[in-house]
Amino acid sequence: MSLHAAGLDDVLIVEACPNLRAVGAGINLQPAAVRELTELGLAEALDEVAVATARLEYHHRYGGKIWSEPRGRAAGYNWPQYSVHRADLQDILLSAVRDRLGPGVLVTGGRLIRYEQDRDRERPTVRAYVVDRPGPLSCDLLIGADGINSAVRATMNPHEGPPLGNGICMWRGVTEAPPFLDGRTMVILGCNARVKAVAYPVSRPGKGGRCLLNWVVESRTADGLGEDDARGADWDRAVPPEEVLQHLEGWRSDFLDLHGIIAAAPRIGRYPMIDRDPLQAWTDGRVVLLGDAAHPLYPTGSNGASQAVVDARVLAYELAHHGVDEALARYEADRRPQTTRLLAAHRRLEPDPVLRQVEALAPDGFHDIRHVLPEDRLDGIKSCTRQVTGVDATALNARSSWSVAV
Repeated sequence: MSLHAAGLDDVLIVEACPNLRAVGAGINLQPAAVRELTELGLAEALDEVAVATARLEYHHRYGGKIWSEPRGRAAGYNWPQYSVHRADLQDILLSAVRDRLGPGVLVTGGRLIRYEQDRDRERPTVRAYVVDRPGPLSCDLLIGADGINSAVRATMNPHEGPPLGNGICMWRGVTEAPPFLDGRTMVILGCNARVKAVAYPVSRPGKGGRCLLNWVVESRTADGLGEDDARGADWDRAVPPEEVLQHLEGWRSDFLDLHGIIAAAPRIGRYPMIDRDPLQAWTDGRVVLLGDAAHPLYPTGSNGASQAVVDARVLAYELAHHGVDEALARYEADRRPQTTRLLAAHRRLEPDPVLRQVEALAPDGFHDIRHVLPEDRLDGIKSCTRQVTGVDATALNARSSWSVAV
């Protein structure tokens, strides 16, 4: 959509899935990404299906609020932070792409396996090889947005190997349940020293007063990844609730029935927490990486999808203003250092060090956090959350637009 808006609309999207269907769970869009989607004209459609997150709260697994801070507009941004079901977001994007660029812009069932380049011609050409296609697809520029197991990245870096794990296993699901607190709060309970849980609504309450709650449970397991785990999440492989609930024995909360929503989940997916080391380059001639293919992040900062949106907008902006080679160089020079810093912050599991202190000092919970840690020690959580989102309100509000007038 950004390429089209910039007048570069000779675009073909090659999608590996043969049939597009609703998969996945909740996803967060930070204000930096919501700004870009708004400038693409998607604000109204997004607001209809998403929840504007108002607060982020940290709680002890045995009760007691550790920290609370505003999010989105309440934190001074000109745009909200949204929590939304991934399938709803993808439907909005897909509908807009087909409407603006035409139905033929998307080819499904086309799993790319490698690319080659003709660098000697006056007009450089990339040849993309797709499974079950008799010949390669030729293009002026190949954008590899094919995820953490990117075939484009593997062709560019053939000796890299599989993703890297940190020994944390995650279970995720979406459950229809009553909203908690104000219906617009994301809560994080526990810490990665033991077990951590995250919950937030991805829809507003319906006629029955219930909404969709996205939840994640994380538990540290043995280090290392099996071959299946290295591929990441498999949403067609469900696990029983008991596999998750055994990690939450004794947990209690006066506002969230975490055990109940896990037991009632229609499907639970299990996958490892994985990422990849930063690359020294995202470009190879007329081939460039974007999103998880370039910089997969742990989900600890709720920022992976948002950074992919920002990538796309910056890349389209640079292509609209410069020749291809200079545009790719400028895109990489802008985005690669920023995402490398974010990757490091996510790997530190911010703000887990502070949460671990609380766990060590009050293993059985508490009634008043000020009796556990002084306020100046807790204030460090605020700087931690800023590190994993990557931009503060003042900087984002003041930045010039990446929209291109054509």
